[in-house]
Amino acid sequence: MNTSFRPTPCPAVRDLAARVRGLAPSCGPVRLVGVDGHAGSGKSTFAERLAAALDGAPVLRLDDIASHDALFDWTGRLLDQLIEPLSHGRTAHYAPYDWRARRFGSPCPLAPAPVILVEGVGAGRRALRPHLALLLWMDLPREEAWERGRSRDGEEQREFWDGWVPAERRHFAEDPSRPFADLLVRQRHEGYEVLAGPAGTVGPDQSLTQGDGPPAVC
Repeated sequence: MNTSFRPTPCPAVRDLAARVRGLAPSCGPVRLVGVDGHAGSGKSTFAERLAAALDGAPVLRLDDIASHDALFDWTGRLLDQLIEPLSHGRTAHYAPYDWRARRFGSPCPLAPAPVILVEGVGAGRRALRPHLALLLWMDLPREEAWERGRSRDGEEQREFWDGWVPAERRHFAEDPSRPFADLLVRQRHEGYEVLAGPAGTVGPDQSLTQGDGPPAVC
């Protein structure tokens, strides 16, 4: 198997990558791009495809920062371990959380890069937005996203989801992200569609880019 193979990005992802490259750095030398949305909305998959279109940009997954004891109360750890060193052009170090073992692992390095994607529920929270060059919102209704997430995780994670849903409701009620999104990302049967978000300058119904390839090759 050729591990260096990368799928060809669909037009929407390719166009978005070009736009990201043209942004000014937002956190020291880094262009931080937030990918937010409800759990189960497709953030991880889209972030992987965008990262590939950005020649392998690093992806920081907020699942590595959160924990069972702090589903959303991780702002301080994120700012101290990651944002502060990156803003000074230094390599950050953070200990990813193991959700099965319920403990933090050994520290991992995250060096400054032209673009770093921050993916996860809460990537657009108010404490992080000043450090973002762009905020993307996966535009899938929460009930549909949660159903997808439950189906993906199976019966083993039923108890976790029973606690997650009210916690996510509280988080977005207190600290919403979607109103501040620059762009909305919608997955289609064939690729993705990217629209101007509530914080954008283009009308919310005007399409900026539209994918025309099957999701498997995006």
